[in-house]
Amino acid sequence: MDWRVFFMTLSAVFLAELADKTQMVSMTLTAKTGKPVSVWFGSVCGYMLVTVLSVVIGAVLAKYLRPDLIRYTGSFIFVCIGILMFLKVI
Repeated sequence: MDWRVFFMTLSAVFLAELADKTQMVSMTLTAKTGKPVSVWFGSVCGYMLVTVLSVVIGAVLAKYLRPDLIRYTGSFIFVCIGILMFLKVI
């Protein structure tokens, strides 16, 4: 285990996920259902699945593409989605 990479990833994900829509959904579901443990467990499982998919896709792409290309393509897609959301297209 590379602890430097672990803590770098932990910090990046933690800061990126602060006050995002996933937290709003979790708060809303907890308030609506009154079942915080069930909502927490469902949220953790859902996020684990998304993370596994991201890691697997990243590992496969890394075999065929340079990391810079993956990063720039991801950034480009992120900016395009932001522009489309700003223009209320999506």
